Parts: sequence; C-alpha cells; structure tokens
Amino acid sequence: MDAPAAGHHEPSDPLDTGEAVAVTAPDGVLTGWSAGARRLLGYSAAEAVGRPAADLLASPLPGAALERLAGQAGWAGPVVLRDRGGRSVECSLRARPLATGDGRTGWCLEAVPAQDGETREDGRDTDTLLRWSFDQSPFALAVYDPEGRFLRANPRMEQQLGASERELRGLRITEHMPDPRFQRPEQAVDRVAATGVPEHIENHVRVPGEPYAHAWIVHVDPLKDPAGLVQGVQVAALDFSEQSAARERLALLNEASTRIGSSLDVARTAQELADVAVPVCADFASVDLLDAVLHGDEPAPIPVGAPLMLRRTAIRSHVPGIVEAGDLARYPAFSPLERCLATGRGTVHRITDPEVVRWLSQDTDRADWVNRNRPHSLMAVPLRARGVNLGAALFTRLDPTTPPYTEDDLRIVEELAARAAVCIDNARRYTRERTTTLALQHSLLPQGIPEQAAVEAAGRYLPAGSQAGVGGDWFDVIPLSGARVALVVGDVVGHGLHASAAMGRLRTAVRTLADVDLPPDELLAHLDDLVIRLSTGLETAAEPPTSDLGATCLYAVYDPASRTCSLASAGHPWPALVTPDGTVDFLELPTGPPLGLGGLPFESVDVELPEGSLLALYTDGLIEARGQDIDAGLRALRSALADPAPSLETTCDIVLKALLDGRPADDVALLVARTRALDSRHIVQWDLPADPAVVAEARSRTAAQLHTWDLDELAFVAELVVSELVTNAIRHAAPPIRLRLIKDRTLICEVCDASNTAPHLRRARIFDEGGRGLMLVAQLTERWGTRHAATGKTIWAELPLASAAPVAPTSGTT
Repeated sequence: MDAPAAGHHEPSDPLDTGEAVAVTAPDGVLTGWSAGARRLLGYSAAEAVGRPAADLLASPLPGAALERLAGQAGWAGPVVLRDRGGRSVECSLRARPLATGDGRTGWCLEAVPAQDGETREDGRDTDTLLRWSFDQSPFALAVYDPEGRFLRANPRMEQQLGASERELRGLRITEHMPDPRFQRPEQAVDRVAATGVPEHIENHVRVPGEPYAHAWIVHVDPLKDPAGLVQGVQVAALDFSEQSAARERLALLNEASTRIGSSLDVARTAQELADVAVPVCADFASVDLLDAVLHGDEPAPIPVGAPLMLRRTAIRSHVPGIVEAGDLARYPAFSPLERCLATGRGTVHRITDPEVVRWLSQDTDRADWVNRNRPHSLMAVPLRARGVNLGAALFTRLDPTTPPYTEDDLRIVEELAARAAVCIDNARRYTRERTTTLALQHSLLPQGIPEQAAVEAAGRYLPAGSQAGVGGDWFDVIPLSGARVALVVGDVVGHGLHASAAMGRLRTAVRTLADVDLPPDELLAHLDDLVIRLSTGLETAAEPPTSDLGATCLYAVYDPASRTCSLASAGHPWPALVTPDGTVDFLELPTGPPLGLGGLPFESVDVELPEGSLLALYTDGLIEARGQDIDAGLRALRSALADPAPSLETTCDIVLKALLDGRPADDVALLVARTRALDSRHIVQWDLPADPAVVAEARSRTAAQLHTWDLDELAFVAELVVSELVTNAIRHAAPPIRLRLIKDRTLICEVCDASNTAPHLRRARIFDEGGRGLMLVAQLTERWGTRHAATGKTIWAELPLASAAPVAPTSGTT
C-alpha cells in the first residue's frame, strides 16, 4: 500500500494506537509519526516527518539487523534512541516491511520503551526484587540475544561456567565451551530464538566450574515483547545428578535381571556381568572365579591370610592392554579382591590408597596398565551365593570427568554382584550335573565299533546345548551269528540324568534281545513291553514308576551272505540309503508306534542291498535342528549324503556340519554303515537226509572243505562239532536238515532244521549215555547258540581261526 502522507496525525488517525509507531519511505525518511512516538521521544509530527529515521539512533544498529533490513526482512531487537532533549532512551524496536505503490519497500517501525521500575505500596522497588530473583535463583540462569550470544548470567551460572558475566557477554556457548557436547544447548538456543517454541533437554557434561561431569536439565525459553516478537532467550539449568544416578542404578538393576543368567554357562554368565557393568558404572570390569567353579565343583574354603588364585573369566574394557581372559591371576593376602572374599563385603579404594599401591608393587603387569591408563578409583566386590565363595569382581573408573566411587556406588554394585552370583552358582550346579550326566552317557554308549565283516561303520553322538541338557540318544553296532550285524539307533524322551539312565537300560536290553537272535519286529515288541513295565513300576517293586518314559528305536539286521537287510521302526525316522551309483533315498518302513504305548504291532521289511551301499541311521535332533522344518532337514541330509567322501568318518563330519549350526538344540546320534558281501567261495552248504549214516559224510565233507580253505588245523575240532550238531538234528528235529560252513573272521558251522525245539545244556550223570554233546561243543568252540526263523531254527558254533587274534570265550545262548 502507499505510504501515509507526511504531516501531524490527529488522535483519530490510524497511527495513533497509543504505541510509538513511525513509517518510513524506501529511502529511510520518516513519513508518519504517531502520538505515542511523540510521547516517547518528544518530537512533534511536524518536527519528525521528513527527517531520516537514522538520526533518531543514539548508537548504530547491530550488524545482524542491517543484514536483515538490507534483505528487506523484518527484524526485532534492542536499540538506544535519542529524544528531543538529547537523552538516550532504551527501547525494543520492531521493523516490518511495507510495500509501496511503485513496487518498492518502506518500513513500519514500532518502539516499546524499557519498563521503568515500579514501586509497590510498601515502597519496595519491583525491579530490585526481580534482579534479586535473577541473581539468587537456585537455577543457573543466562539470557542470550536473538543471535545466541550471552547478555546476562546470574552468579550460579557464572560459577558453573567458571567465568564472569563481563567475560561471557557477546560470546556464543561453544565459543566459551568448545566441548562438542555443548553444541546441543547452543542449537536449542538458536531454534528457540527462531521459532519462539520452548525446549527442554537433558545433557551430561562437565562444565568449566566443576571437576566432574554432571547431569543437567536445561530449560530453553523465548523472551518475547508485547508484540510477540522474540527479543532474547533465557536458559535455566539445574543439576540433577543425584536423581539421574538413582535412575541409572534402577535401570542397571533392571537390565541385569534380564541380561545376566541368560544361559547355564558359567563363563558366559560372568561375561554378562562384566558387559552390564561397562560403561554404566565402570570403564573396566573383570570377573575372576575360582577354578573349581568353572568345572562345576564345590569350591574349597578360602584360607585366611594366604594368596588367592583366581581365573580371569570375563573382561570388559574401553582400553586395551590388560591380562587376557582365561589367565590365572595371583592376588596377595592384602589385595582388595582377597580382602573382599575374606570378609564377604565389598571395598572402595582410590588408586593412591596404601594397600592398592602395595598390591600394584607386586604385580608389574597390572602396575604398567595403571601407569598407562591412570584410573582414579576402584571397587572390589565378592561373588557369593548360598554361603559359597565363587570369586570376585573388580570395577575401575578411568575417565577423569567421572567422580571417584562412593559408598552409594558400592551398594548398587554389591546388589548387582549378588544377583550375578546366584546365576553363576546355578550355572556351576548345572555344569556339575551336566558333567556327571555326560560321563554316564559316554560310559553307556559304545566305546568303539566292534570288528565284524558285515559292514564298515562310523558313528557320532553330540549332546544338546546347555539349556536342553544331555538327552537319551544312542546308537549301537552288535555282531550277530552267521557273520550278520545289527544296527541300532534310539532316542529316549527327555533330557538329563534320568534320560541317560533310561537310555542305558534300553541299550542293554536291546543287546540282550539281539543276542537271542530275535527278528527286528519281535525284538521291538519285547522292548516295548520293557518300557511299559518301567513306566508302570512293574519292573522292580522297590523302584518308583517313571510315567514319562518313552522312546523311539530303529533296529536293522544285515546279512552279508544274502545282502539282505531286515528293518523295523518304533516311531523312528526312516533311514537313508545311498546306493553305489550315488542315488540317495529314504527307505519307507511301516513305522510302528513309539515304545511304551503298547497294544500295536511292529512290522519288519526285508530289503536287498547292493554291495557297497551306505545306510544312515539318525535321531530326530539331526533333521529338526534349530527348529527347521523336518522336510528341509531331510533335503539337507540327502544333499550331504550325495557328496562322496574318502571315509565314513568324513561322511559323519560332512553331515553334522551341513545340518547343525554349532551345538545342537537337541542331542543327536548318527550311525553310517557301508555294506559288504561275503565271498561266495567262503560259503558252502549241503542238504542232508535225516539218516544217521549221513553223519560220517558230513564230517568228511567238512574236512575236505577245510583243506580247500587251508584250515586243516581246525579239521579235528570242526568234525567233532559238525558230528554233534548233525546228530542232534537227526535225532531230535525234523527235516529238511542243512549244514552250512562260513569262513569269516571265525569258522562258522551252522545246522538248520525244521523244528522249533531249542536244545539246552545239561550236565550228564555218571551212567547217562547222552547229554554230553552240547557241553563238548561249548568247550571246543568260541561261541555257540540258536536262532529261530519263521519255520525251524539254526544251531551255530564259531571256531577261532589260527591266524585271528584270540578272543575270550563267552557262554553260549540257547
């Protein structure tokens, strides 16, 4: 709009609002003058209009004001004017641009005089009270101009900043305090000056007037004139270090309750304590434990007055160069750690305390570290739980801006250590139980795969991670009669000592039933009955029932003579088969119920395997690792078995690495076996008529065959055994009768008949004519026994070869 015409304005004029208002043309000449302006400076409208506005200034405008006015932007700030009598008048001036008709910009100037002091009815000066309020405020107060420069500071602010108001005036915050952490309040002052919106921040810094860093609450508020323009910024800072420390202590204990004790591993729990302490309450923390604790044992009492040996178990530090975790540290009897363990109470020390100086004089490595990093204080607290000393923790402060430790710090750290000690002791107790269970588990597992000709085998057992504990998985390789072999994999439900003990009982039962030469389905049926009896307490009257006992099992019998494998499953995963051409598949078995359910049958399947086939038997912990889908686990197993390997041991390693990531979540048993086939030249058999006269022929055929095999030294004994077994079959059994000789690691003599009646040993009396035959066989052979088939039975005996290593004889099984 057009600038107002020059001249005196009557009270009805729009400029006469009671305020001191003037209008200038674009060239800075006054064109309007209000009555308020006349009252402020004494010039009439006739005297003021036409004069340059700059003539009314008692001092030049600030540079920032000139820059904004040159850019035709509004400005507000303090100025000093000169009235008609030449006196200085302090005012707050606000300049607003006005558009003129010719496209140029004039200015509307509004001046508000500084408030004169008011006097209360009791005669007290209000300004004096306000000044006292500013000077005596418990807050550290400062006032800044719109450019963020110091104008005023009360004595408390001067004390905190370590400078007088005169020294601070005209400086920005970071010009006096270059620490980058002071950029936050400076940026807050700039934002409040620009927006007029108050801000509140928390900052943890060391101000020049304090030796250590404090926690501050800083209120940044705008100072506005009656027109709403920001004329300055006020900062009020309050030290709330005590409240902040209390809040941090509560947060520390809360964090400790969630972070410490996440596992049942002693070393990891100790590391969690060190991690929680740094950097919240220490710059360096170490947790030192007695060696017995790391092994799960009960620590011995600490001798009074003797040096203390502790294992550096966990370290957390912001500085390098300290003894590595795992090292053994010796602490003299007068050292803080030994004292805190002896007394059961924590201690606070300055690094210059005599006992600390004496301790460092005997520990050169630690003394060198102290000289490099210059810590100023430390705390030593014991780790005790349930009346047992476990070790001690050392906390050290290095940062010179942090205060030395106090008794308040010690109380919170003692509570932290007490909570951690319970978790460490729980882990110690679990370690002891786990060690015992693992020892039992390994003693019950095969200590080596026995030598036999049917298969080449390798196995692995991996216990579960610390949270789950040792389980009841097992595998076994059992040599059977007739050069056959049984392959077993089982999984007892549950973890811990109970599962390991149950696994041992089931493995023993399987070996006993296998020695009877039961078919796989019958063996699983007998094993199922045993689990039911154990679950209901019927096995022994004195033993309580174990109602949660359950297991799965896969039992396979491989015959290298016929290359036939007979398998039966009790709720167990199917085995994998790798044929010689590299094809991998899973044998689909009629899976029976898990052991312990009872009432449902088991079924065997016979599979003919090419020589050199690979069978992989495993427990579900292998294919269900880390919670993955079972189909994904089977695909990974198929892929791992498809890769050729130089040995079965390597195959086991490949499978475990491909399917498991570190320690498994559940224990795992894996058994791989490569099948072999007996040389047909080492097997002969003859069908014999049920005629006593054929006994002599059987003996002669046996002698001739042994001569062919270069086993003449066995001919005499073998003829006696064959004669006895064939005679018994003719006298007491039914045809057809078959004699079979197998040259393996031993000489195996087998006589088959169609009778299900099993012979048994008995001691013949003096005048008995019979009863000595089987006793003679038992004495002359290494092993002998009977196995039953669907129709008939086979009586067998094994004679050691002269070139074979001697084997201790065992009792026969009938």
